[in-house]
Amino acid sequence: MDVFLTGASGYIGGAVAQRLIHEGHTVRGLTRTPGVVDALAAAGIEPVVGDLDDAALLEREARRADAVVNTAHSDHRGAVDTFIGALRGSGKILVHTSGTSVIGDDAQGQSASTTVFDDAVPFSPGNHEIRRARHAIDTTVVDAGGRGLRTVVLCNSLIYGNGTGPRPQTVLIPPLVTQAFGSGTVRVVGRGLNRWSTVHLDDMADLYHLALTEPEAAGFYFVEGGEDASFAEIGQAIARRLGLGPVEPWDLDSAAAVWGEGFTRYALGANSRVRATRARALGWRPSRPSIAHWIEHDMPLP
Repeated sequence: MDVFLTGASGYIGGAVAQRLIHEGHTVRGLTRTPGVVDALAAAGIEPVVGDLDDAALLEREARRADAVVNTAHSDHRGAVDTFIGALRGSGKILVHTSGTSVIGDDAQGQSASTTVFDDAVPFSPGNHEIRRARHAIDTTVVDAGGRGLRTVVLCNSLIYGNGTGPRPQTVLIPPLVTQAFGSGTVRVVGRGLNRWSTVHLDDMADLYHLALTEPEAAGFYFVEGGEDASFAEIGQAIARRLGLGPVEPWDLDSAAAVWGEGFTRYALGANSRVRATRARALGWRPSRPSIAHWIEHDMPLP
């Protein structure tokens, strides 16, 4: 299969590209950073320099490929519309990447939600306008399926594991580690009671490959590896890895001064608990070690 992959130099895209190449597929990878072209080529990816605002480039690449995998930007409406327009009626495949912050709450680290969203059941997004916009894009992709186009939305939970590309790190864990290195104390938003579902990077990449190659794969899928983790538990694993003392709570304003208000409140302080019922029904079986094991044994240090 000839795949056009956006975000080829990113954490998710790099892992997906390597999984596809390992399975014998050809990957043309979009990057907006000319400086990573040699690294992509060395990894077996055919580099395409450009960005998601270049509709003509996206349309051209989509039409020449057998499938498009968008890992570059969950919230870029223009790119999604371009891909759907270019692929509709072709019998090809569009896989779009979303994220489970779409159902995040405003717990501010003070409580664990008892609500677990299941991809076999329709749901409403969180109240924040970005979440509503993301949910609308996901719905657009799903609704475009069945008209000479197979569409899949993979909605990733908290991803962990070591990437191999130019940007090999996950998003949510490094800020906690960097703060701990600088201050000598691991801190979490509020009491860190909020919980996220998690998935290992390699398990996630397995599901992208399955979504491309399994004809029955269509629609919306949560991506989680079978385990929720509170940020207090994540903080404790970081403390053990770094040999530091107890994890300390951090009020929202103090945390926001370091990590930014949006990231603090709607990522590090939120609950995001999901179940990947539909992905498992396809035969996906996540099997890699837990996030705590990765932090304590395999996580790169600054």
